[in-house]
Amino acid sequence: MTNHRNLAHPRDEIMHTMQRIYRYRMTTTSGGNLSIRESNGDIWITPARVDKGNLTRRDIICVRADGTVDGPHPPSSEFPFHKAIYEARPDLQAIVHAHPVALVAFSICGQTPDTRIFHQAHSVCGKPGFAPYALPGSERLGKNIADTFGDGCNSVILENHGVVVGGDSMSQAFQRFEALEFTGKTIIKGNQLDRVSYLSDEKLAQVQQRQVDFDSFVPGEASANEKERRRELCEFIRRGCRQRLLISTEGSFSARIDSDSFVITPSQQDREGLEIEDLVLVKGLAAEQGKMPSRATLAHRSIYAAHPEVNAVVFAHPVNATAFSVTDSAFDTRTIPESYVFLHDVARVPYGVQYQSDGEIANFVSLKSPTAILTNDGVLVAGTSVLDAFDRLEVLESTAEAVINAKAIGDVNAMPDEVIEELRNAFGMN
Repeated sequence: MTNHRNLAHPRDEIMHTMQRIYRYRMTTTSGGNLSIRESNGDIWITPARVDKGNLTRRDIICVRADGTVDGPHPPSSEFPFHKAIYEARPDLQAIVHAHPVALVAFSICGQTPDTRIFHQAHSVCGKPGFAPYALPGSERLGKNIADTFGDGCNSVILENHGVVVGGDSMSQAFQRFEALEFTGKTIIKGNQLDRVSYLSDEKLAQVQQRQVDFDSFVPGEASANEKERRRELCEFIRRGCRQRLLISTEGSFSARIDSDSFVITPSQQDREGLEIEDLVLVKGLAAEQGKMPSRATLAHRSIYAAHPEVNAVVFAHPVNATAFSVTDSAFDTRTIPESYVFLHDVARVPYGVQYQSDGEIANFVSLKSPTAILTNDGVLVAGTSVLDAFDRLEVLESTAEAVINAKAIGDVNAMPDEVIEELRNAFGMN
């Protein structure tokens, strides 16, 4: 695999990341700040009192290693704690600070989210730390946060404030930030359903030991069908990220090309930024040369092999549906006609089945049962096309959110058996 140099200017990395955080509603117009430290000691940081929803590259400030400031605004008032973190952790090159609602909820309860809820969250974020309250912008706050980072934490909840996350790049810092907020949201939603279950050391190790070795091949000229499937996947992956059905660090989406090949998302690449050339063509047990397909590739392959009528598969982590995956609460689609017709009865997959190489995952999904809840790992959806799979994913998440909201109002009334039978007959589901 080729290691690419990062040629993006710090101004642009900070601007684009802040735009993304704001678009995802993980900060407010006045809240949050980002920074990047260069090897020469210069720190680029967002400005004070500038609309985060309308930030331009010109607004980004550089605090030179000698303390001089370049830019049209003063640097963020939180600059002292950014500087303190960098001094405590020379390995960190980027910091994200914001006030996403789920992590703020943890901060005002004096708690940290347990990342053992998902293998990916635990791998990406590790164990978050907690920094005691101090006045925003004060040296004391900087010391509290830096001390916690100095203990080896990469993500720190600030008491009655928000969160600070560090990484060796802005991309890594953002991914940790997003994964931690997703974890917090899922725990909150899960607690509205039932007791939340966490993963043991053994189960976490089960995923880390997963190895997928592919032969490589040089693909010939792409067919019009392959080109169209690549275009569709990129379009819907980007839409899924922006609708919070997918997160940047996790999930996979594929589309069948023919009986023995499909294109799939690559491993460990930001999902929202994928381009058609980033997707990986898989034929049998071989992957396109120079690319690493998703670690879920064998699961996708098993589903396609067992179900010729399935042409698209997605593993995803929409927060409301994922809340069902971390509890024992049953997911009942018999809520409104659209939910049952699109989703049918939703299966529950025992933890780890999708990581196995025996193809058992294909027993849990088909067009007659196109959706499944993956214990402590989100959801699985199959469809006749990329659009069909994405549509089912949207319906799955909206149904889950409606059920969780309904539980705050009263008892959930499922449609009776005679209504379900009428639907099955009317829509040819028997």
